[in-house]
Amino acid sequence: MKRPVILLTGGGTAGHVSVNQALIPVFSEKGYEIHYIGSHTGIEKELIGNGHPEVVYHAIQSGKIRRYFSMKNFTDPFRVGAGVMQALGIIRKVKPEIIFSKGGFVSVPVVLAAKLAKVPVVIHESDLTPGLANKLALPFSNHIFTVFEQTLKYVPAEKATCSGAIIRPELFEGVREDGLRMARLPGEKPVLLIMGGSQGSAVVNEAIRKDLVAILQQFEVIHLCGKGNVDDKLESMTGYTQFEYVTEGLPHLLAASDYAVSRAGSNAIFELLALRKPMLLIPLSAAKSRGDQILNASHFEKLGYAHVLQEEEVAIRTLSTEFATLVNDQKQLIEDMKKSSLPKTPQEMVEMIMTYRN
Repeated sequence: MKRPVILLTGGGTAGHVSVNQALIPVFSEKGYEIHYIGSHTGIEKELIGNGHPEVVYHAIQSGKIRRYFSMKNFTDPFRVGAGVMQALGIIRKVKPEIIFSKGGFVSVPVVLAAKLAKVPVVIHESDLTPGLANKLALPFSNHIFTVFEQTLKYVPAEKATCSGAIIRPELFEGVREDGLRMARLPGEKPVLLIMGGSQGSAVVNEAIRKDLVAILQQFEVIHLCGKGNVDDKLESMTGYTQFEYVTEGLPHLLAASDYAVSRAGSNAIFELLALRKPMLLIPLSAAKSRGDQILNASHFEKLGYAHVLQEEEVAIRTLSTEFATLVNDQKQLIEDMKKSSLPKTPQEMVEMIMTYRN
């Protein structure tokens, strides 16, 4: 008997992939044949195409609509059109019961193709306001799940549900001693985890390294600095460890960490919230983004879950001083985080998705 098929899509950043990573084991346990449509070169190909042998990965062309002038804005619509036809061929071949889209521009041609193939689509939106890709896909979808309750006012009420955050269960299985061993740290001082997102952050990296001597007087540091951003000159510094990017060992590094500095992508900050890590958020500036991270960070700050430092302030503020304030407020931050609602389990999210299948 042929197994039922689920098709997942999403990509461009780790945030557009991590929820799918959490759902894949559940679909597999339920006996589904799992297919994934992503791009040829995005991070989703590395994390899903190379990291999940149980998933059949399909690469298609995709384009990006930029909020600034670029000649690619004239050519990318043709790439989207080509991607729609490629996705349509895949959908008709594998015949999924339903498609789950996490967003990112590679998902747009998939959702358009699903509409042509009359396959139901469920979208997931992590940020406080919908991203452009999900805005484009929303008219062609059957339902959208949101992480923030406030997001519901930006989407059609008749096809929207606030599901809350979805956290990978393995993040709760980290072992502090294993994380310290992995980072080659003694654990004699509080451990500070620096995360600049899957691509790394030049602003965060530069600020950390500029004030590193003072920071190391207070902390031991695990620095996830992004691909190609390891500084070999700092490899010998005691109490400081650099990684380009970490996937399998991340739960252990999180368990080893007492505090975190992070960009304000929704998935990252909800993971830190679930793990009760006092955090300093440095959102991507409005000049470099649509401002979603600024809204996410502001919301967390209002709820008492995080301290926030705007990117424009990084150059004029001393990070070691900001971290000292974070330490002073540790107990209150953790108490406020304990008041937050529990995240959805992947099993619960899968059940919600499957109510919309054919």
